[in-house]
Amino acid sequence: MISPGYLLLLLLSLAMIGQMAGYQRALGIASSQGGIKNLGSLPVYYGAWVSLSIAIPGLILLGLWLMSEDAVILASLREILPPDILALDDQRIELELSRVVSAAAGVQTLGQDDVLYPLVAELQRLQQASGTRLLIALVATASVGFALSYSQIRMEFVARRAVERIWMGVLFACAGVAVVTTLGILLSVVFEAIRFFQLVSVGEFLFGTEWSPQIAMRADQQGSSGRFGVLPLITGTMLVSLIALAVAVPVGLMSAIYLSEYAERRWRDRLKPALEVLAGIPTVVYGVFAALTVAPIIRDLGSSLGLSVSSESALAAGLVMGIMIIPFVSSLADDIIHAVPQSMRDGSLALGATESETITRVVIPAALPGIVGGILLAASRAIGETMIVVMAAGLSANLTLNPLESVTTVTVQIVTLLVGDQEFDSPKTLAAFALGLMLFIVTLALNFYALYIVRKYREQYD
Repeated sequence: MISPGYLLLLLLSLAMIGQMAGYQRALGIASSQGGIKNLGSLPVYYGAWVSLSIAIPGLILLGLWLMSEDAVILASLREILPPDILALDDQRIELELSRVVSAAAGVQTLGQDDVLYPLVAELQRLQQASGTRLLIALVATASVGFALSYSQIRMEFVARRAVERIWMGVLFACAGVAVVTTLGILLSVVFEAIRFFQLVSVGEFLFGTEWSPQIAMRADQQGSSGRFGVLPLITGTMLVSLIALAVAVPVGLMSAIYLSEYAERRWRDRLKPALEVLAGIPTVVYGVFAALTVAPIIRDLGSSLGLSVSSESALAAGLVMGIMIIPFVSSLADDIIHAVPQSMRDGSLALGATESETITRVVIPAALPGIVGGILLAASRAIGETMIVVMAAGLSANLTLNPLESVTTVTVQIVTLLVGDQEFDSPKTLAAFALGLMLFIVTLALNFYALYIVRKYREQYD
């Protein structure tokens, strides 16, 4: 089977050949018509026109073919399954087909006495034939694109406009992919959440104080119906996030003010990258640090003060998470503070204000939209964090505001509910989508609030 990577490389090579051919043809036409100045566009645009006419149809063909190839091959393979396999239900048939696919890929082996053994060679033959057809179709498409675009290169043809239209279409398609992807994610979450709320009432979910999604195998077992009150998860999420923001916002904002207003340029150029390194550390490293270093210190310190501190606490997770999100606040705040016009500082100082008064009464209010954006970005990062909470705060769904106790968050429970083999027809699994929908709504509300703040203060300082 021909690798898609090789096909893509072939297509790019053909596009480069088209680029050079179109460029040379434009130069040849221009040389016989008084020079490049008489062309409708620069020669490079004619080369780009030929190159794009080869690459874009080829990429579309390659994408559509690869998306539909497996379905078409499996449909052909399904038609020649043995009668005893076809007599099974659809789920078992899919399972048997997956065995054939795994055997053809070398992941597992089938014995020669297995009724599916002959299908492995047939599947490999179909895949090889599909790759050959794709290669032929790709070369044919590129050839047609080259012939049509190459023949259009004339003195009066304005290639620049055609190339710009193509790139506008590409940019629009990219923006459309982002919108369609977001819409698809939202709809998939909403539809599954609706299925959950058909099994569990909205009131129980939003106002319930107990989270125990375990579903028993028999109706007579205790807790067979499960408990899906989300308040403990919301409380745990807000508690950990607030602790993290209580660490990140003051430290990040003060760091940004120092770097932008007080630090010398050489120190700023060194300290800012060092601070931003915190954002590149994997979250699992932060989780290990929180579980093995910070949590024992907090527990020992609490014991010395006569306090009961859990081995896994919201305080440990929140402190380490706050360190992790400091760069989200400091970097954006530093950039926006640094961008405040110097004339505003000079005017304030000229009126007799001190440097600190200028910062607090002029610079910070002018930079407030960017600062709020950084804080909300850090808040979103804190709300969506999972690994640190799992390792440092635990999995216990406790309805408490005590930072010394073990808590869990919404994202941790989503991961827990979807780990392993799950059937998407029980409240336990569908609850993950309801939690995801709730997080989406909360994040959307934060974004609307951020836009309100930005617009309000932008009007005052424009």
